[in-house]
Amino acid sequence: MTMKASMKPYCVAIIIQLIYTGMFVISKAAFNHGMNTYVFIFYRQAVGSLILLPTALLQRKNARPAMSLGVLVKLFFCALIGITVGVNLYHVSLKFTTATVASAADSSLPAVTFFLAVLLRMERVKLRSSSGIAKVAGVALCLAGVFTIALYTGPSVSPINHHRAFASQDPAPKPVVVPRGVWIKWTLLMVVANMCWSLWIICQAAVQKDYPDKMVVTVTQCLLSTAQSFVVAVVAERDFSKWKLRFDISLLAVLYSGVMVTGVSYYLQTWCLEMRGPMFFATWTPLCFVFTIFCSSFFLGEIVHLGSILGGILLVASLYTMLWGKSKEDKTDDATDDIEKCGEDNKSAESCPGEQQRQRTTATAAEVKESTLIGSADLRVQEH
Repeated sequence: MTMKASMKPYCVAIIIQLIYTGMFVISKAAFNHGMNTYVFIFYRQAVGSLILLPTALLQRKNARPAMSLGVLVKLFFCALIGITVGVNLYHVSLKFTTATVASAADSSLPAVTFFLAVLLRMERVKLRSSSGIAKVAGVALCLAGVFTIALYTGPSVSPINHHRAFASQDPAPKPVVVPRGVWIKWTLLMVVANMCWSLWIICQAAVQKDYPDKMVVTVTQCLLSTAQSFVVAVVAERDFSKWKLRFDISLLAVLYSGVMVTGVSYYLQTWCLEMRGPMFFATWTPLCFVFTIFCSSFFLGEIVHLGSILGGILLVASLYTMLWGKSKEDKTDDATDDIEKCGEDNKSAESCPGEQQRQRTTATAAEVKESTLIGSADLRVQEH
């Protein structure tokens, strides 16, 4: 029984990565069938809002603090930067690249977030320590992976299944060849979209200091992004006949993203993070990249190039290098704090372990806070 309980976080982490794999593949299939990306984002955010709003209203209704105008304004700009701009740019880039590239780009999120945090002086780098070198190496690997995907194509890998499950109604569909210039442009813009999301993560940490109720903050931003995405969609697509959802892959993509990603995945991520922490969850992110390579080839008939695979491997290496550096830094800081505390207080052998325990508790809280910048996997729910 204990063995089964210990395996639950592993199973949940794998299920979450499968859910995101399905999102990449189904969303790409909907775009291939002609669905407007801006309309898709509006519908997806609307479905997500309808799912999360009842939960927020029923959860701790009497204990919920009032939201000030200042916090609401901050949430408006957070939704604008991270969701309305970042997510729309991300999905438009997905339309002109592949599901494999989109999945690989997700692995760059911790490195991009760390880079922005350093620029904003919210994160320090000890270049003379192994942890600092690992963080810098993670950023370098991230850049190498991005440029490899954008600039190097390489030999192609033939699709596993030539009879695509999400084939268009055209009896003889021709493979879409994206010009090299367009491929480079949208691959780099996908990284810009991740930068918007990374900036959202940094701003989110500041907003939650003013209003700590995470569920209310999430739902509020979801509602604000729905209204903002509607304005963007109206400007981008004025032919309202293309807004109609039919019983095809487009409707499936909207319902899947709203229900499975925003609803089911949000709950599973929260449970997994509470059980094992953000570092554990982030280490499973590359598994989505592996799943997406196989599924995009099998279901979409996508031609996977060697450049995308090599770039994805570099991005995965960037993720694990960052995680190792962060873990190493936390262990070093914990040991230093314990030694300094014991030396300053000069307490007895019986009381010193108690102080160490309190230090560990404080260090754990600091780790959770900093993991928002480095791990950042628990905040992906609104991006996708």
